[in-house]
Amino acid sequence: MLDTKYNHLEVENGKYENWNKAGYFNSGDLSKKPYCVVIPPPNVTGKLHLGHAWNTTIQDIMVRYKRMDGYDVLWLPGMDHAAIATEAKVVKRLKDKGIDKYEYGRDKFLEACWDWTREFGGNIREQWGKLGLSVDYTKERFTLDEGLSETVKKVFVDMYNDGLIYRGERIINWDPVALTALSNEEVIYKDDEGAFYHLKYFIENSDEYLEVATTRPETLFGDTAVAVNPEDDRYKHLIGKNVVLPIVGKLIPIVGDEHADPEFGTGVVKITPAHDPNDFEVGNRHNLERVVVMNPDATMNENAGIYKGLDRIECRKKLVEDLKEQDLLISIEPMVHSVGHSERTDAVVEPYLSKQWFVKMRGLADRVVENQKNKDTKVNFVPTRYEKTMNHWMEITYDWCISRQLWWGHRIPAWYKGDEIYVGMEAPAGDGWVQDPDVLDTWFSSALWPFSTLDYPNSKLYERYYPNDFLVTGYDIIPFWVNRMTFQGLYLTGKRPFKDCIIHGLIRDKLGRKMSKSLGNGVDPMDVIAESGADSLRFYLSTATAPGMDLRYDPDKVKSTWNFINKLWNASRFVLMNIEDFNDKEIKLDNLSISDKWILNRMNETIKTVRKHMEKYEFHVVGTELLNFVWDDFCDWYIELSKINKNEHVLLYVLTNILKMLHPFMPFVTEEIYLKLPIHDESIMISKYPEYDKKLVFKESKDMDNIIELIKNVRKVKLENNIGKEYFLVHNNELLNNNQNILEGMLKLKGNIYNKENFNNKLKNISINFDKDIINIYFDNSSNEADEKNLLLKEKERLENSIERRKKLLSNENYVNKAPQNIVESERNSLEKEENELKLIKERLNV
Repeated sequence: MLDTKYNHLEVENGKYENWNKAGYFNSGDLSKKPYCVVIPPPNVTGKLHLGHAWNTTIQDIMVRYKRMDGYDVLWLPGMDHAAIATEAKVVKRLKDKGIDKYEYGRDKFLEACWDWTREFGGNIREQWGKLGLSVDYTKERFTLDEGLSETVKKVFVDMYNDGLIYRGERIINWDPVALTALSNEEVIYKDDEGAFYHLKYFIENSDEYLEVATTRPETLFGDTAVAVNPEDDRYKHLIGKNVVLPIVGKLIPIVGDEHADPEFGTGVVKITPAHDPNDFEVGNRHNLERVVVMNPDATMNENAGIYKGLDRIECRKKLVEDLKEQDLLISIEPMVHSVGHSERTDAVVEPYLSKQWFVKMRGLADRVVENQKNKDTKVNFVPTRYEKTMNHWMEITYDWCISRQLWWGHRIPAWYKGDEIYVGMEAPAGDGWVQDPDVLDTWFSSALWPFSTLDYPNSKLYERYYPNDFLVTGYDIIPFWVNRMTFQGLYLTGKRPFKDCIIHGLIRDKLGRKMSKSLGNGVDPMDVIAESGADSLRFYLSTATAPGMDLRYDPDKVKSTWNFINKLWNASRFVLMNIEDFNDKEIKLDNLSISDKWILNRMNETIKTVRKHMEKYEFHVVGTELLNFVWDDFCDWYIELSKINKNEHVLLYVLTNILKMLHPFMPFVTEEIYLKLPIHDESIMISKYPEYDKKLVFKESKDMDNIIELIKNVRKVKLENNIGKEYFLVHNNELLNNNQNILEGMLKLKGNIYNKENFNNKLKNISINFDKDIINIYFDNSSNEADEKNLLLKEKERLENSIERRKKLLSNENYVNKAPQNIVESERNSLEKEENELKLIKERLNV
């Protein structure tokens, strides 16, 4: 028997370990159809965030559903080494101990990173367990595993040999804090205050000058030309002449290039090939020198002359002062502009000329776009609108910078000796070869995750489980990860990496704001589990919003889910108490009453609807359907009806199927209740998922719907007219005659139901339409009217006092401006609600 009260801490304790120990999570039953999902790997830098809890819960729901539906399910867990984030954490840990990374040395530093990984990897597994993720730990992977590392290395070598990876000098995004290159996707743009600095570039041997506007005057030391449009009548006669570079004093040419827009600014632009991607292209067209003026840490180098050693911002301030002093500054025009920041360190990203490794993207991207036109081989997005996001990225893509100036990660398998480069699986023979010190972008190895985890290319795992069946991720990760998995999957395996890609939105707070440390509105899923249970959190996250939509996290709704589970708990206790003497070996659905047929029919319809929307990943629809069936049909109606006419087999059968349908969402509580049933499998996890059964379609179900509607209407009439316990139901309806016991029990009308020809009382009556008949309710409520009036007058007085108090409070500007906004808004809502209640009471009193 279940405990009297539902306690999520007791219910969820120990079950996960038992499931895993019993091997229920493990895959490999070759007699079944394979179904494969790989977990979006969290990085090993700390706790799981709420977004990870959201997407893994969705995955676990489908995994448990498919496992119960007879599939051989592989849900493969794993973690990401997160090169930049992990290295930053370890560097800080060592720094706090007084240890410098470079003095420590590469080998010792990498061992410190492995220590971090082992420490926090255990934390993540513990959190997966609390969340209830039924992953196959026998196949757990890590992106720096030996096997995965070999795959990453092989892919790099193969792509290099195919001409898809090259080393070149280009403008890249440089993080001056992490001291590494970044891909464009790792750059976050923010609106920062800045200015246009209008400078004088004097024409050689002339008092005339060209006015040049720049937001980054500190880069002028790297200017190797100014450009004008060759069609611009104002300047085209100057092409081929020189200008004097301000402060520096050297001559640089005036070139004609379409990059200069006559309609923008003055029509003259400074060209700094080593510090701007557009200028880099202009420099290539005009064979201009590339002058780097900053060190990797964004301090000025020797090319900045007297400004050497200054931080770029300090240099800007000092340079502007000197330009003003030398009458080379025309004006400063304040403005707000979009500036790139490092996703990891928040440092302002510097466009920087550097020799890096790149993936040549055009051919890879074109193949994805072409493949998406084939409905049989494409990646199917849910919702479909996100396919446009991927296609657009593929159409505008650029070569991907994949080298990172870090130690933690997959070291690039390239060696140098003089001007020679060797790329291979092992170091080249002979002396004098030095391996590239850089590592690969973490996303390079993550892009191989769907198949590298399956021991690609030659393994039974890969042959059986690839492509994966589906992936769940946020729309913000499509460019970082989904797109890269897709083009790498097509290039390396000839197949899509997964059949379906389910996209969820971002988790925001109750007010719609993005969760962040600065706002202090973040939510730790482990705290929610401690307070309300994993089952409550899982059901809420998976059913609160439609695919692709943002979720406004509301702790009150998590508590409402807890209340739903508590309702299920109490209903299950009722069923168990009423089938204590159940000794049959199987369930028999015979001797069915109209209410039995009704609940079986409703259950059957629910199974059909739930299955349909589970296959479409529409868990918000499934949640609503299950909530309505369990709470309304089963708990509020059938359990009450069973007190009139009990059928133990139907009670047990319906409860069993409810638990099975809820199990993917609420694994812990459903297992607890299921194992208390007189007929059950070893675990609900490995029981059979309910199926639609044509034998459980009963036409009498409609009659029961009508009876229920009548009961609701009678209760409504009683409430609206203050009818007491003594009243009569009068009718001439055959359906009601045949089911009088239901009306007597549900409406407390024992002996007070009559046919019209047998009832002569001249009491007040109200008519209700029912099944083409008229039902009359006869009553005498005269004794209740005086009592009701007194109650209404007391409530009117209470509401008037409360409304007056709230109005005074909200008219106080000091309170409205200083009190927390959510409390003020709550007061306004309460005031509006009470004013509406008062209006209704006055109407009933005819005031």
